[in-house]
Amino acid sequence: MEKNQLRSGFTTGTCAAVAAKAAAAMLLTGNKLQHMMLMTPKGRSADLPLFHVVIKGDMVSCAVKKDAGDDPDVTDQALVFASVEYFRGDEEEAEAARTCYCLKDEEGGESPLFLTGTKGIGRVTRRGLSCPVGMPAINPVPRTMIFQGVEEVRKEAGFDGPLKICIWMPEGEKLAEKTFNPRLGIIGGLSILGTTGIVKPMSEEALKATIGLELHMKAEAGEKRVILTPGNYGEAFIKETLRLSVEDGVICSNFIGDALRMAGKEGFERILFTGHIGKLIKVAGGVRNTHSKYGDRRMEILWDCTCAVLKDEGHKEDPEVEWKDLVLKANTLDEACGFLKDHGILEPVMAEAAGRIQKYASLWAGGINVEVVTFSAVYGILGISRGAKELVALFGTGKNT
Repeated sequence: MEKNQLRSGFTTGTCAAVAAKAAAAMLLTGNKLQHMMLMTPKGRSADLPLFHVVIKGDMVSCAVKKDAGDDPDVTDQALVFASVEYFRGDEEEAEAARTCYCLKDEEGGESPLFLTGTKGIGRVTRRGLSCPVGMPAINPVPRTMIFQGVEEVRKEAGFDGPLKICIWMPEGEKLAEKTFNPRLGIIGGLSILGTTGIVKPMSEEALKATIGLELHMKAEAGEKRVILTPGNYGEAFIKETLRLSVEDGVICSNFIGDALRMAGKEGFERILFTGHIGKLIKVAGGVRNTHSKYGDRRMEILWDCTCAVLKDEGHKEDPEVEWKDLVLKANTLDEACGFLKDHGILEPVMAEAAGRIQKYASLWAGGINVEVVTFSAVYGILGISRGAKELVALFGTGKNT
């Protein structure tokens, strides 16, 4: 049976560009429109309906409703507004040149186009993003799309004067609280995003790009060390048990290998990798992506670590007969750890696992020193690499540059 294909949608960048192009066309022609078409960078046309059209003197505004397709995007069905207006004097144009993105004709032809963002569009406060500090978070590809759309209708209308374009999203500030924007130093709203103009449902590449961006920003800020953890359990552990600032951490989800590779390329000197043993035990077996769809070898890897410890300790009885089924058939890592604890070998087995995790993590990070701390809700800290305590202490000083 064929699976239903997930429906793609359009990015906020596409929505902003369509709204801006439509507003410009209505301003320059005087004709009220109900929809507008624009070609996305991916080569797919977006013919989208317009909402809340307002034609008022020297300014026209309208909105496009974001359709994210089958992607669980927080901005799905949100309205993206754009207005286009004439300038009324040289002073106003000069002020816009200082506070807006600007498209200039290098050959001295048409007057420039200016672009800004207001209500619900975030402002950039930290270096490392693709937008300058202090400017609205309208990324480069959406900026190009907006400028190209407005320039197209300006030429069709035979108008060569300057225009100001403004983008806003009434729900932007509230929706931004559900995104990575606050962590990235984008305050007051959402980012206008998109590189292809199309939203692909459940894009792993988009998640990895976000992780890479957060690491890049920390490196740009001069930070020399970083904490990586797979998720919310790890973040809570960093804060409540290690007593460290979560601002030093980056959540890498299941993309362990990719995150470590990106951290290595950014030039961090040391990495603290911490997480629940139920997730990190997979890394001890060389698993780069710990999502369950790539398989579940947790108990087999734990059993292999256990056998290594039993062999080193000269265990006389055959563990294949005595313990194997008890470990492999445990429902959770906590249950298996309880069995190992009862038999007095939990600590060395967790040390063996931490050593293997450290070996793979350092390899994936390009040889950078990676220290490891694993934990569980039942037993607290389980495995800790040799230099982890010293690295935790360094993070505890609050100095990371």
